[in-house]
Amino acid sequence: MMNNFFFDDQAQPSSQKKKVRLNQTGMVAAAFLLLCVASVGVAVFVWSFCRIEPRADQVAVLIRKTGNDLPSGQIIATSPEQKGIQLELLAEGRYFRNPYTWSWEIARVVDIPAGKLGIVTRLFGEDLPQGEVIARVGTKGIQSEVLRPGKYRINPYAYNVQLFDATTIQPGRVGVVTSLTGTDVLNSSLPTEKVNSFLVDKEMKGVIAEVLDPGTYYLHPYMYNVVEVNLQSQRFELSGMDVINFLTLDGFTVDVEGTIEYALQRDQAALLTHRVGDMDDIIKKIILPRARGFSRIEGSKHPAINFIVGETRQKFQSDLEAHLREKCASWGLDINAVLVSKITVPDAIASISRDREMAVQESKKYDQQIEQAKSKAELVKQEMLAEQNKEKVQADTIRIRSVINADQGQAVRVIAAQKELEVAKLRREAAVFQADAIRLQAEGERDAIAKRNEAEAAVVAGKVKAFRTGSNLARYTLYEKIAPRIDTIFSNDTEDGLGAVFKAYLPQDKEGVK
Repeated sequence: MMNNFFFDDQAQPSSQKKKVRLNQTGMVAAAFLLLCVASVGVAVFVWSFCRIEPRADQVAVLIRKTGNDLPSGQIIATSPEQKGIQLELLAEGRYFRNPYTWSWEIARVVDIPAGKLGIVTRLFGEDLPQGEVIARVGTKGIQSEVLRPGKYRINPYAYNVQLFDATTIQPGRVGVVTSLTGTDVLNSSLPTEKVNSFLVDKEMKGVIAEVLDPGTYYLHPYMYNVVEVNLQSQRFELSGMDVINFLTLDGFTVDVEGTIEYALQRDQAALLTHRVGDMDDIIKKIILPRARGFSRIEGSKHPAINFIVGETRQKFQSDLEAHLREKCASWGLDINAVLVSKITVPDAIASISRDREMAVQESKKYDQQIEQAKSKAELVKQEMLAEQNKEKVQADTIRIRSVINADQGQAVRVIAAQKELEVAKLRREAAVFQADAIRLQAEGERDAIAKRNEAEAAVVAGKVKAFRTGSNLARYTLYEKIAPRIDTIFSNDTEDGLGAVFKAYLPQDKEGVK
């Protein structure tokens, strides 16, 4: 039957064959068009619904719709086969995912600005053991790593980032660091000397011995606490409630006011602030008690009158400064200066001292007046001597000036006469040179004229010799003068014509024909 069908087809008319061919071509074109439309549709679908294109400051968080369910309590898929939010992110670029299997969200990268730091909290993993603050590997909680200024690609569903200010230590200050994590000092396994010490090592809780110098530090705020301590020179005023008072040898109460200048030692700043406290504690617990104790002991050795005038007051200030410097050095304090500005004694002692001081000052006043009178007399004497010396100097000056002027006048006249003599000599020499020049010029002109005449005569003789006779030379000269001015000559061939005038001047040819 197949052979018969083939035979029948061959037997069809040509018009029917053309229709069949046209139908087949149309079907091919329709299939091709359908394929193109399907390709375009697939491309549009892929580009519109499958494309993931995060920008430079973005990341893409993938969420798998199909796969294995997450275990109970787990919020992040740790493997691509699990459903849910994937841990891995897609950085900037272009990606294509099947929207049936995947969905995604675009999130911004974490930007840590300058002067800040980021603390990362992990939101998935095992729970932290009780009592711990910083997360271990694979556990939830605050991470120990610190994010410095910059941009980071972090999954917002897996990690939370908090911003904190960086620790900045100003010039002239240091930072005392307290570690909030690490081995507890009460741990029985530690050596006794570490348990009983004020400062600890870096891996332990407590105040660390090393301080931070001026600068910027990115320290974990949940692991370290930093207190800024001023190392610059400080001034403390002994006044008001802080004034120092003590009993003297004769039983009077004396009040001392002044200024103490001190500074903290860098290497002892951590120990000092941990043992004592802040600046107010340092004043109240270290400096003031030692200053008061020394003042009461030393003040009781002298009567009150000695603290008003005399060397006792100055010695008291020097001894107080030396005592404070020695006692405070072991605590890490440098006493730069101690100044006693005012010592107040009872009025009964002060009035006697004032009267005596006034009498002493009055006596000194009279002594000063006597000295002033003597100085004035000496000054008058010196002024008279100065005037006498002045007049003597003026007379000597006039005499010396006259002698100098006479010497200068004589020297000027001598110099002028010598100058005139030299000028006369130069003039005479110039006249001699001028006469010789005139003579030589005349001789030169004479020789030049003679040579010129000889040259002209030689030229004429040479011309005569060249033309053999004087007539030929005369004829040449005539031709030379006249020829350039002759334009046309009219003549005839006769011997007695007008041209016969110049016949004598015509040159003869080789055959003697003119």
